Amino acid sequence: MNTTAELILESEAGTEKLGAALAHVVQAPATVFLEGTLGAGKTTLVRYWLRALGHSGAVKSPTYTLVEPYELDGVTLYHFDLYRLGDPEELEYMGMRDYFDSESLRLIEWAERGQGLLPEPDWLIRLVPEGSRRRITLQGPAAQAVANRMTEHASD
Repeated sequence: MNTTAELILESEAGTEKLGAALAHVVQAPATVFLEGTLGAGKTTLVRYWLRALGHSGAVKSPTYTLVEPYELDGVTLYHFDLYRLGDPEELEYMGMRDYFDSESLRLIEWAERGQGLLPEPDWLIRLVPEGSRRRITLQGPAAQAVANRMTEHASD
C-alpha cells in the first residue's frame, strides 16, 4: 500500500538528508518518478541519493544522453532525464523495456514525456520550489518511513 508524506526542505542540506533517507528506504527493483519544474532540484536530489549509496564520482544530468547508469554494490541504478524526448516512441528505439526487465533502481525525471510507454511508478517524488525552500511530496510504499527518517536524524 502506498502512503503519502510531505516535507519542507529549508536548504540544500535538507536535500542531502532526503537523498540519504531515500537511499536507505527505497530498494531495487523500483521505479521512481521525479516531478518538478526546471530548477526544482530533481538532479540535485539524485546526486545526493547516489552519494548516499556510495557513488563518489560526478553525477551529471542525462539531459542529452537520456540515461546514465551507475553500478553500486551489486545494484544498477539508472538515472533518466526525458526532458528532451521529442516523442514517447523514442523510448522504444533506445530499448527502454530492457531497463525495466532488470532488478535495477530507475530514477526518472520528466516521466510525463514518456507517458504511455513507461510503467506506473513505485514511487512519485514531487519537488516544488517555494522561494528558497522546497516542498516535497512523497508517494510510495514507505513514504512515511522516509519522512520519519528525516525527522529522526536532526531537523532541517
